[in-house]
Amino acid sequence: MPAGASPKRERQYEHIKKEAQKSGRYKGRADEVAARTVNKQRREAGETKSR
Repeated sequence: MPAGASPKRERQYEHIKKEAQKSGRYKGRADEVAARTVNKQRREAGETKSR
């Protein structure tokens, strides 16, 4: 997770990662998928700096 992520996004990241590992859906990519998902939601919510 990026350094500027809120505690809410940290919890969300951990939840997504844990569920992906538990289901075996993404095999070794659970961390990457969780990070991309959370970053996408942060971007859509306007929580990141604009380019």
